[in-house]
Amino acid sequence: MAGLKRKCDQCDKPATHHSVEIVKGQKIEKHLCEEHAIQEGLAIKAVQTPINKLLTNFVKQQSLPSPQPEWVCDQCGMTFTEFREHSLLGCPECYRAFEEPLAPLLERAHEGETQHLGKVPHRVGEGEQRQQHLLRMRKRLEEAVACEDYELAARLRDDIQRLEGQGQVR
Repeated sequence: MAGLKRKCDQCDKPATHHSVEIVKGQKIEKHLCEEHAIQEGLAIKAVQTPINKLLTNFVKQQSLPSPQPEWVCDQCGMTFTEFREHSLLGCPECYRAFEEPLAPLLERAHEGETQHLGKVPHRVGEGEQRQQHLLRMRKRLEEAVACEDYELAARLRDDIQRLEGQGQVR
């Protein structure tokens, strides 16, 4: 019977689990299909989860803990949990309603920034462009000091002082 496939001792399905026990000097062989092996505790049910589902679950577990109590937008009724599931806000008011839990997400996405500066339109005066540039440089200066990169901090400090004195952007 070496070339023949065995069938389950309890049904006609092919046996996938084989065991041999010696009880009181007697040899007891069991040949079971997956289902009956699980029922007898000889196997555990393997759960095949697609990799994309595993990754999605991992990302959800690593994101912000579920806020207590639940944040809700007064304008559109969206909850922060719904935002986390779909990654889309319901309306502009959601930014204010979810300001606290959104701040860390925005900082990560925008390299430490929580306010969008964007590009300055050409029609805006040179003074406003200069102010925006100085704000960005001051932010970089704070980051350099926080990272203890004093050489960069000194260069930025000098550049800021020069720009403030000149009244123009390089």
